[in-house]
Amino acid sequence: MAASNHSAMVEFVLQGFSENLQLQGVLFALFLSIYLTAFVGNSLILRAICLNPHLHTPMYFFLTNLAIIDIVCTSTVLPKLLENLLVKGNTISYRGCLTQLFFLTWFLGAELLLLTAMAYDRYVAICQPLHYHTVMSRPLCALLAGSVWAVSGVNTSVNTGLMAQLTFCGSNQIHHFLCEFPSLLLLACGPVYLNNMMVVIADIFFGVVNFLLTMASYTFIITSILRIRSTEGKLRAFSTCSSHLLVVCMYYSTVIYSYFLPGSGSSMENGKVVSVMYTVVSPSLNPLIYTLRNKDVKMALRKVFPTFGK
Repeated sequence: MAASNHSAMVEFVLQGFSENLQLQGVLFALFLSIYLTAFVGNSLILRAICLNPHLHTPMYFFLTNLAIIDIVCTSTVLPKLLENLLVKGNTISYRGCLTQLFFLTWFLGAELLLLTAMAYDRYVAICQPLHYHTVMSRPLCALLAGSVWAVSGVNTSVNTGLMAQLTFCGSNQIHHFLCEFPSLLLLACGPVYLNNMMVVIADIFFGVVNFLLTMASYTFIITSILRIRSTEGKLRAFSTCSSHLLVVCMYYSTVIYSYFLPGSGSSMENGKVVSVMYTVVSPSLNPLIYTLRNKDVKMALRKVFPTFGK
């Protein structure tokens, strides 16, 4: 079949960042550096946590899942982007586009759910410290992590399956550097009401609901910290969740900005930059945030790599 029984489109053309060859060379070097930083940084965190029994706790179990998500998320986007910066044409096959759409949506949704689970873990640790190990048991942690992957997987399967049923018979120009639902729906020839409705439902659940749950957790956390009398106690309590809070603020600010942009041309260009932030830059910064602000992770890295931090 050409690309699908429901599509006459064989390939799409992704819109790059610039037609300037010199600038493309600079962008290639930049994105390659970011990709290597994200891959190496998250791999180091995985290795340090796995090899250090002291870090086999719920907090670092979720951090391990976050590192895996960051590695696969950047690997879904950057190899194709780097290829298009080197090869003139910026094309992606129909199947390749749907494959990228499936995995990118899966990992981005999983990250939003995981950040909510991590916020709940910090809530229990700070607001119910005496019951922490009872509440955050291994079975519950495994259930939360499994649910993160499963729920996001079901969502992307449904939405990508509906996308595969659409007919693409007009323009094949995607006004983005990656395949995403809003850009592809603009190119569909048939009715897209069901697709749009499912995308909106997914956005509300993964974006709005999880954001509210995360903010609710931190409302209780901050309230609990403010009740601590000593300044040292407040700083110690805040240090246990500051890294996660920083990641949450950085990630949600870019996601919210991206999905609530108006559809103007300048906003679409800004949207590319924002997409780079949450699909490329954020995964590369997460390892730095968790290592620079976390003494346990730095100590574990020094045990595995004695020269780390020297």
